[in-house]
Amino acid sequence: MTYPIFNSFVNQIENEVSNKNINIKTFKTWHEDRINATGLEILTDVKRANNTIKEIAINFDWDRFREITLATQLKGLNEHPMLQDENIAGIEVEPKIDVEVSWIFNEQHAQIALHDEPENKRLKRVRNWMQAINKQLNELYNKKDIITRWHIELEGNGNKYISTLSLISYFQYSFAHLNSLNEAHHYISKQLKELLLILKQVHNLSDSAIKSAA
Repeated sequence: MTYPIFNSFVNQIENEVSNKNINIKTFKTWHEDRINATGLEILTDVKRANNTIKEIAINFDWDRFREITLATQLKGLNEHPMLQDENIAGIEVEPKIDVEVSWIFNEQHAQIALHDEPENKRLKRVRNWMQAINKQLNELYNKKDIITRWHIELEGNGNKYISTLSLISYFQYSFAHLNSLNEAHHYISKQLKELLLILKQVHNLSDSAIKSAA
């Protein structure tokens, strides 16, 4: 199954991020015909000396039904291969792309895996700067419809420590108001610039919050 519209978005995203000062470790698309879905995975390496975040993962999710709806909506796409299918009648979904961003923390530099401190002290310190980050995120997102959660994994039989820590935010961008593929590309470019700015802002505020709570 091919996704011409989504593939054009992937090409645009690749061109834009390649022109930024971003260290891309992974840039790959995936397709799963069983669930009529496709997507793009980007993994960036952001490690620096004394940095609290080591990687940022960005995942764009799309599917056949959004592709069909957007192909129907945009001018000049009558020849889209999916529109030639006689079984597409009645498909009505909002053409929006889902984006999941994960800030993956460096456990040692974030000072959350020190074995020479008692468990309660280390976990209390983690809670303090997680709360500080949450507070600043609320101000940054400014009541936007963005879902955020933490992913934490513990290890150790006795004095437990956090071995994995990620901050995950979910974004959605709708194409329902657009009329042409050029407009869609312009919209993607605009939203990508804002997303990259948010990535940098969250990175900076997490560094600041963790150092303040250390």
